[in-house]
Amino acid sequence: MHALEQKILAEGIVLSEEVLKVDSFLNHQIDPVMMQQIGQEFARLFKDAGITKIITIEASGIAPAVMAGLELGVPVIFARKYQSLTLKDNLYRSKVFSFTKQTESTIAISKKHISASDKVLVIDDFLANGQAALGLADLIHQAEATVVGIGIVIEKSFQPGRDILLEKGYRVESLARVKSLANGTVEFMRD
Repeated sequence: MHALEQKILAEGIVLSEEVLKVDSFLNHQIDPVMMQQIGQEFARLFKDAGITKIITIEASGIAPAVMAGLELGVPVIFARKYQSLTLKDNLYRSKVFSFTKQTESTIAISKKHISASDKVLVIDDFLANGQAALGLADLIHQAEATVVGIGIVIEKSFQPGRDILLEKGYRVESLARVKSLANGTVEFMRD
């Protein structure tokens, strides 16, 4: 997605050879026009997949997931990382290790929002090692629902996430694939 790549080049900050900061438009401040374009692209890529639900993880996946849900006309579920007074019983749970935060979290969704008949699209902001996507897929499998694909806004292709997900048989569609962050420069994959 050319517009996303241009946004990354203009506003992304390379913090290290493994970390790209995009908090000016994706995961702190949100550019609604860019999120709308991202939602439209995910809808285009997965329009024939029969999607009935979208699932993401709080918080950075919510904006692109909601925009995709709006385009596809389906509900969006976001897995919660923290227990709350209103979300404590009748849950599917999974563990997820965050590469960026270097912490493990338990994520959860209510069993009432997903059923075995659902065809679910996973959407997340970044793909590094694939742990968030695998945790979300685990929640979907616990519900005996079907994972129809995994949509990623920014993939760090130099990390093993894509290969791990493909090995498990998942369809992975990334809107921007970063080949390298070496020398403080973003380099994209070219097919």
